[in-house]
Amino acid sequence: MESFNYLSVLLSIVLGLAITQVLLGLRGLILTRAKVKLYFPTMIWAGLALLIAVQAWWASFAMRMHASWNFIALLVIMLQAISMYMVAGLVLPDVTGDAIVDLRDHYFAHRSWFFGALLGCIVFSAAKELALTGHLPGRMNGEFHLVFGLASVVAAVTRREWFHKFLAPAVGLLFVLYITLLFARL
Repeated sequence: MESFNYLSVLLSIVLGLAITQVLLGLRGLILTRAKVKLYFPTMIWAGLALLIAVQAWWASFAMRMHASWNFIALLVIMLQAISMYMVAGLVLPDVTGDAIVDLRDHYFAHRSWFFGALLGCIVFSAAKELALTGHLPGRMNGEFHLVFGLASVVAAVTRREWFHKFLAPAVGLLFVLYITLLFARL
């Protein structure tokens, strides 16, 4: 088995678990919709968590040409996937019992951890490039990393609701642009 095929199995499992976390959360919200108070930033971030995991899986295919693997590269790649899993696991609450599920309360109660995990995704993405190629992401990719990273830091430390209501759709549009410009084709 080629090295990439061996690595991609573990990576696919972790990313698959991340996707499962979001889908289970959405399923729980649908099944208990009568007691759910929706909050649109949460729903946008849930969609983005899915999109980020799918994009990471898609982008991982580019690693198939990498010939020389080491443990540091594996570790960084797995830390990025684990960060994505944590984003997916934190974005929606576990729905249990008969209590009202307030997505706004959940969002603000866990925003620091959520955006910290998102920042981890970004940092480990750049570190992955460094581990695999010996240099940081290229100019455009690096600029996107910087913007996403700064947005994550500010979101983790601010409670201003207007900012979070602006940030979620803005990052959503920016991430779609990121995929379109850098990852539409492999």
